[in-house]
Amino acid sequence: MMRLMRKISIKAPLLPLCVAALGCALAAPAAAAWEPTKPVEVIIPAGAGGASDQMARTIQGIVVKHQLMKQPMLIINKGGASGAEGIMDVKDSKNNPHKLMVAFSAIYTLPVAVNLPFNWRDLNPVAMIASDEFLLWVNSETPYKSPKEYLDAAKKANGAFKMGGTGSKREDHIITVALEKIAGAKFTYIPYKSGGEAATQLVGKHIDSNVNNPSENIAQWRAGQVRALCVFSENRMVYKDKITKDQSWADIPTCKESGVDVQYQMLRAFFLPGGTTAEQAAYYAELLKKVTATPEWKDYVAKQALKEVYLTGADFVKFLEKDEAFHNKLMNEAGFAAKK
Repeated sequence: MMRLMRKISIKAPLLPLCVAALGCALAAPAAAAWEPTKPVEVIIPAGAGGASDQMARTIQGIVVKHQLMKQPMLIINKGGASGAEGIMDVKDSKNNPHKLMVAFSAIYTLPVAVNLPFNWRDLNPVAMIASDEFLLWVNSETPYKSPKEYLDAAKKANGAFKMGGTGSKREDHIITVALEKIAGAKFTYIPYKSGGEAATQLVGKHIDSNVNNPSENIAQWRAGQVRALCVFSENRMVYKDKITKDQSWADIPTCKESGVDVQYQMLRAFFLPGGTTAEQAAYYAELLKKVTATPEWKDYVAKQALKEVYLTGADFVKFLEKDEAFHNKLMNEAGFAAKK
């Protein structure tokens, strides 16, 4: 443009015409940014009632309340085969920008556990909006007040204690195996379709413990039906508002404090199917960023004890690469890797 202007300036009579043309070009409206043209399906590779389901429905409500998107969001649970049903549905929906998947650790564990023909690179990463903690929970009518007391009892029971979790060879199962190794105990692991179901089973005393996320056991904890023994994290949670009569999330010790050094956190993120564009991913990344800025989201994060993390673009991809390597290591150490 500068070379063109220098050349035209030699002939003064042409300058007004050029300026006029340039002005017209600047005044022309820019092409509209991409946005959905029909309802967006939000695929959850887990059953209803679990942490992923609760988060998706919270986001759906925020989007509607603040009119952040013209098209509606449709929440669809596809938790069959430990989440493989939902993951493969999104993988097979190539080029479809109207299908968004809620992602968690299953994107790493399932391919390793069952040779699922899937890799997160098959999809279009949108954004990570939080990480989730895991806690060791027991029924409140039991006498156990610390992880050591419970694990010592489990050790003596020699496999009779039942640990409930979401799916086989997934995050709950990984934590269970880690507990077995560090405590010398043995559990009978029972997989359920969701953390919500595992919470119900614990209240009903059909299992002896679970390692649910905060959001999956909060209602039962508030009602005094379950007890949190510790959180599998390096540091205590930061939320100090009381959930029960005398406890906040911050009051729960880390398992490490109790001599049980097992740590695990899970990503909460979103992906589009492969073949979708960077512009389409950017639309949803911006939408989620707006969601996380609302007071409703801040309140949800505090109540569910989520750790706020927002990553997109190259930073998100770097996280995924590191988290994938971490999970591959855990899966192999637990003996969960399927033979190829």
